[in-house]
Amino acid sequence: MKKLFTFYLLFCHFFLFSQQKWDVRFYNEIINREVFIYADNHEVMPMSAQFDFKLKNFTSTLENKSIVVIPAKTEKFLIAKLTTLKPNEANQFSYSTMFNFGNSLQENFDENFVYSLPFPTGESHLIFQGYNGKFSHQNTSALDFDLKIGDKVLAARDGIVVSVVDNNTASCPEFKCVEFNNKITVMHSDGTFADYVHLKYKGALVKKGDAVAQNQLIGLSGNTGFSSGPHLHFGVFINRVDGSRTYIKTKFKTSDSAAELLVQGKTYTKNY
Repeated sequence: MKKLFTFYLLFCHFFLFSQQKWDVRFYNEIINREVFIYADNHEVMPMSAQFDFKLKNFTSTLENKSIVVIPAKTEKFLIAKLTTLKPNEANQFSYSTMFNFGNSLQENFDENFVYSLPFPTGESHLIFQGYNGKFSHQNTSALDFDLKIGDKVLAARDGIVVSVVDNNTASCPEFKCVEFNNKITVMHSDGTFADYVHLKYKGALVKKGDAVAQNQLIGLSGNTGFSSGPHLHFGVFINRVDGSRTYIKTKFKTSDSAAELLVQGKTYTKNY
């Protein structure tokens, strides 16, 4: 007696980015006993997804727990094809996905790019917490500039705005307040991202999808989220699908140098 050809479907999706829901969708089509799994990514940046399959009487073109990078502005991007192993036996499949923004497989970037100080010409600001700082930068190559509430924040590099959060008012010097970070995230041409964090309430002057130029005014500094006082947190990173980040030390043009790494405890002037 032949067994019926049946499917038992279960789909679970997990996204990893506080306060953000990405416009990405996973779905499948069944054609002639084969299952085609697709993704639509309507975001302006690539999305990375890791798939965990549970298969019975199926084989997949995608190895289990592999990471797939879905290009920006893409519809019906083929993730995997599931093919029946034994035609006369029942089939079952399910999968879960964990996904995040950016190309999580990326390793290379523009190591020679020189960033602009993220404040207006003629101003000087102290780096009061630098790379691998003891308060909130442990194992993190990020910088804290001593901007005050309402100070202008300028783009350190050209890019596309991929996320804006500016509806929070709360802050505290504990990690639990990270969910209240107001920030702007910008994607650069080499696939890296920059975060401009702790902006004031309604302090974003750009919106998601905007192209921004280096030295363009994009926001106003504040004291929201995981913060012990007013400042601008700036960090450049490559995003990973599991929510971790590979932070990158960045060189800046200053009044003293055409390209230098900024150091905690030193004040830098922008004369350009």
